[in-house]
Formats: sequence, structure tokens, C-alpha cells
Amino acid sequence: MISRLDLRDSTPADLGPRALREVLPRAEYDLADALDAVRPICEAVRDRGAEALREYGERFDGVVPPHLRVPAEVLAAALETLDPEVRAALEESIRRARLVHADQMPQEHTTRVVPGGTVSQRWIPVRRVGLYVPGGLAVYPSSVVMNVVPAQEAGVSSLAVASPPQRDNTGVFAGYPHPTVLAACALLGVEEVYAVGGAQAVAMFAYGIEVDRPSAGGDVEELCAPVDLVTGPGNVYVASAKRLLRGVVGIDAEAGPTEIAILADDTADPAHLAADLVSQAEHDPLAAAVLVTDSESLAARLEEALEAQVAATKHHERVTTALSGRQSAIVLVDDLDAGRAVVDAYGAEHLEIHTRDAAEVARRISSAGAIFVGPYSPVSLGDYAAGSNHVLPTSGTAAFSSGLSVHAFLRGVQVVEYSEEALAEIGPRVVALAHAEDLPGHGDAILARTGTEARTEGRA
Repeated sequence: MISRLDLRDSTPADLGPRALREVLPRAEYDLADALDAVRPICEAVRDRGAEALREYGERFDGVVPPHLRVPAEVLAAALETLDPEVRAALEESIRRARLVHADQMPQEHTTRVVPGGTVSQRWIPVRRVGLYVPGGLAVYPSSVVMNVVPAQEAGVSSLAVASPPQRDNTGVFAGYPHPTVLAACALLGVEEVYAVGGAQAVAMFAYGIEVDRPSAGGDVEELCAPVDLVTGPGNVYVASAKRLLRGVVGIDAEAGPTEIAILADDTADPAHLAADLVSQAEHDPLAAAVLVTDSESLAARLEEALEAQVAATKHHERVTTALSGRQSAIVLVDDLDAGRAVVDAYGAEHLEIHTRDAAEVARRISSAGAIFVGPYSPVSLGDYAAGSNHVLPTSGTAAFSSGLSVHAFLRGVQVVEYSEEALAEIGPRVVALAHAEDLPGHGDAILARTGTEARTEGRA
């Protein structure tokens, strides 16, 4: 079911970042290839607005929503009919996420560089954000929590959520996102929700759209104002649209199909590891599941555990596809040092550590979206209620990207304030540097304030 990659007896060169990136398992998809598919979608939304969104809803989701923006009464109905146990679970997830994300807020501070000269660091939230919640093979009210809570804790004043319409919905929810997703939005006080999915949702957020049915007075009414930032996970087309529209709009990361890597030694419980690999493989046929271990005995016992658990799980076909794909494997290494090199080169979205001294091993990891330490910190906990965020970088981008947090919604602004005396004291050195760079006008801007005659060449 799951293949093996044997890296034992490797040389140091074999375990270098470049060599490992070439041999480690990865899914067979390419964001660049998907650009050809999403570019005309994004252009159509830019040019034709709501009309294009309805066409793509029918083509990709099999349904045309009654309204692109979900009415307030539908949001209210979703919350009213939410299962009490699910509501309680969501409320606890929200509570824990708020605790963690509130503590992430950076403090503003002022540095006194010299007497009369200060530089302050301010943190200003983006004005408006578009939050994407996927809705293909599964339902993700948890992604509502993970997107909305950090934005709210950062102080973002305008929030909009988009999620694909569901063709199987009935009654008041027909043609809208899944009612549990809508209920999560209502629970968090989000009033602006759109029944739009895929690349077209990213384009809607980036460009904004106007309603295609003029009001009685003949004026075109704005339906969705452009946002400054788009966040949230999605499939390869959502991630590709983010790449295409980066610069038109800010993005958090190109989060694609999920992945889990586990670093384990012979102390690990194979039943736990199998359960965790299955839990992520059920997301998507392209989901990646990787075990890195120095124990061949553990690898064999894991294979046995997987055979039993996959056969028993609800989405066994999807799980089997993911585990047997080229993106999943058991990687055998000589020792845990080699194992750390492998997982650092892999840069997993989720990395579990199941070893002796797991906390110490975790501290030595440099590339991972989130690290789950020990046998009682499974990825599933982080997906829902650890308090951490499950919107994380994938495909090795954890080497330079971070998971979603309040920082994604903040801009650092430096505020410079110098007195006349402080400027006069440093002025000659600024002028010297300006002339060294052949930018004498920069120096003149200082001299104009310090009472010295301007010296720009050619000035009368």
C-alpha cells in the first residue's frame, strides 16, 4: 500500500538539502501547470463579475446559488439548527484559538536612539481580508475558526468569508455553503459570507465584483469590495490562483493538499502512527503521508497497522489512493540525526515527533509548519482544538513560510521622530553618505533644515 524509500548507508552528500529534495516523495501536481487553468477564470471574474461567478458555480460545484452573498436569515438559520454538541465543540475551539492568537500580538515599542531621536514600531491591521474555507471532499467549519480568529484578534475591521456552494444542500440552505460552515461564521459574528469557491473566489476577493442586476434606480451596486489580503487553505487551483494574483492582493501562503510527516524511533506505537497517517490521507487523494524512521521493525509493524486501519476507515478508497501515491512513503534512515536531515529537507506542513526525548528532538527541527510533540499531541488535535492554527504551508514552503497567525494580518510601520538638535547632530554624516551614493539632493534635504547652505551641484 505504502512504498518504502531506503536511505540507509547514505553519504553526507546524499543527505544534503538538494539531494533529498530530489528523492523525497511529493505529490504529482504543479502550481505552475494549474496557472493555465486558473488564468482565464480569474480574468473572467475580473471582466464579468457576478455573471462569471454564477457560471463557474454551475460548472464546478453543480449549483447556482440563489444569491452570491449568503442572506443574514440563512446564516441565522444555520446557527439555530446547529447540533448542540458541534456548537459546544466549535465554541471550545474558538476559545482556545483566541487564547493562543491573542498572545501572539506583538507589542508596540519606542527606541530612544539618541536624545531627541526616536524610532517607534507600530503594528497596524490590514483594512479588509477575504478568508477562504474549502468545501470539496469534506466540510471545514474548523477552517472558519482558523481564518477568522487571528484576523479578529489582529483587529481587522472588515472580514469576508467565501466557501463553495453545496449542491446537496436542501431547504433554506439550497445553493449555499454547508450549513455547519455558515453556522461557524454566525458563531464568530461574520456577516459577509459568499457562496463562491475555487480560483474564482480568490479572484472575487482580489478584484471585487459588482452585482450584475442593476437596482431600480439604474445604479450598479457593489457586491463584494476588493480585499487587501486573502488567506486560507484550498486545492491546487486555489493555491495557483493565489500565486497568479499575488501583487494584486496579498496572500498568506500557497497552501495546497495536506501533508503529514512523522519522525519516529522504535519507542513509537505503530497503531498511533497508522491512525495519524490515515487521518491526513482522508483529506484528499493527493494528501501526503510520510514516516521517517531508523527502525525497520517499526516500519514493518506500521505496514501491518495500516492494512487493518485503512480497511476499516470510512474513506478507505481515498485513503488508499493517497497512501499508495508517489507523495507517500516510509523512509528508512540510519539514525535520528539522518532522520532530522530528512524532515528538515522535506519541510512538512505537519510534523509529528515520536521518539525518545521528543521535546528535545523537536527543538532541533528547523523546517515545519507545525510540530506535534509526543504520543498525545496528534495532528488531529491541532486541526480542531489545540489552540494552534491549522492553516499551514505545504509542499516544502515551510522552509520560508509560516502558518497563519495574527502576524499575517498586521503590517509593521516604523515611526521616526527627531528633534532639530538630534537632526543637526547626525546631519553631517547623512550628508556624507548621500554624496557617497551620488545623491546630493538627499544631503540638501538635511542641510535645508540645519541652517547650512545647500550644496547641490549646479544650484545657483
